[in-house]
Amino acid sequence: MERPIIHDPIFLQRVSVAADKGDLGIARDLSDTLLAHREHCAGLAANMIGESKCILAVFDGAEIIVMLNPEIIKHSARQYKTEEGCLSLPGERPVGRYEIIEVRYRDMSFHKQRRQFTGITAQAIQHEMDHFTGKLI
Repeated sequence: MERPIIHDPIFLQRVSVAADKGDLGIARDLSDTLLAHREHCAGLAANMIGESKCILAVFDGAEIIVMLNPEIIKHSARQYKTEEGCLSLPGERPVGRYEIIEVRYRDMSFHKQRRQFTGITAQAIQHEMDHFTGKLI
């Protein structure tokens, strides 16, 4: 089910807590909401739909990948500077992002996964993971 996007910076600055199997409905709603915003959004974190859980959804090409409790376990030494916008906040802000990341996470079956990402997918994952700590770009 598509949910409304949260714009309240006080709510968005809350630290998220770990997700469990009982949060798979939130994950499905997050995926549905990302799909509804596909024309102008690369990813979403659960707090952007009102849930302070460590869940994100990103596009990897045409595919949506949903990650529960993702952790970046490796990254490239090199970072690049870019400007990012956020569906929850107006404008764009400068940030530094790693070119390559390796992420450990749970999928929608709550199975452990480990994958490497590059490009816009890696950038979107890093952006959404910032939301888990309450960091707003």
